Amino acid sequence: MNTSLIWLGRVLVLITGLALIGAIYERMAVAADAKAYPPPGQLVDVGGYHLHISCTGTGSPTVIIDAGLGDWSTTWGFVQEEVAKTTRVCAYDRAGLGWSDAGPLPRDAAQHAKELHTLLQNAQIPGPYVMVGHSLGGLDVRIFVYDYSSEVVGVVLVDSMNPKQITQSPSTESQSQPFSLSAVLARFGIARLLVKLPLLAPAMPLGQEAYYPLYIRPGSLQTEANEFGGLPASAAQAAVVKSFGDLPLIVLTAKLNNNPGWPEWQTELLQLSSNSRQLFAENSGHNIQVEQPDAAVAAIVKMVELVRQSTQK
Repeated sequence: MNTSLIWLGRVLVLITGLALIGAIYERMAVAADAKAYPPPGQLVDVGGYHLHISCTGTGSPTVIIDAGLGDWSTTWGFVQEEVAKTTRVCAYDRAGLGWSDAGPLPRDAAQHAKELHTLLQNAQIPGPYVMVGHSLGGLDVRIFVYDYSSEVVGVVLVDSMNPKQITQSPSTESQSQPFSLSAVLARFGIARLLVKLPLLAPAMPLGQEAYYPLYIRPGSLQTEANEFGGLPASAAQAAVVKSFGDLPLIVLTAKLNNNPGWPEWQTELLQLSSNSRQLFAENSGHNIQVEQPDAAVAAIVKMVELVRQSTQK
């Protein structure tokens, strides 16, 4: 037999063996993480699958936090803890992220808003709501405000996406990502291995120990790819919403976000309401909730105060 073929066969056997070991390792690690990091909130059926929502604090209005693309409640832990000193605040995980089950495609703003409203109803979390949307979550919030305007009394857009920054036209192909290389690698434990290497291990902020164990799961990485694929549709859906009327709106902008055109896109968001104001996170990039959480807390608490003042008049 040709020596090259023998070596090729051995290499294939080795690769297959390593892949099998990696797949077993990943399944065991996912099971171990489920025990080590139980959901801090409740899992609520929204139509055959469950979404996770965690609420703390008391008072009205109720603040609802919708995280950015591929993100969920965990990174908002400090913000939620501080806002809970003022009113009731709930952070949830979109389908397929955090502690939530995977949901149906497409993963776009209209689907997110619909699922969130169903979640709030089924979890018996009544309004009025102050909606907080970060990045992609800002597009979701625009749809939510439009579809359920009678339940919303204020909006805080935290370095939110502007529909104009998404130039690709929506299509069926863009809404579904059946193949995600990162998700495939994660199925064999490679993503989990990489974040454990000393040189690559990310720092985990206090109270966010569950973040990376949940993020590097195949399902989370696949959902992130699906949300990215749904961006053109999300932008097109959000662009239809031209105005919130005189609904109180705070646009919190990251001063250190160097994305070309970002200041102009942020300023344009103020046009969504005749009762809007812009605040700045002077020392933060895009992820204000992590880099300068006090700024996010201040903006949300300010909105709660504005809403309460308006109801007392």
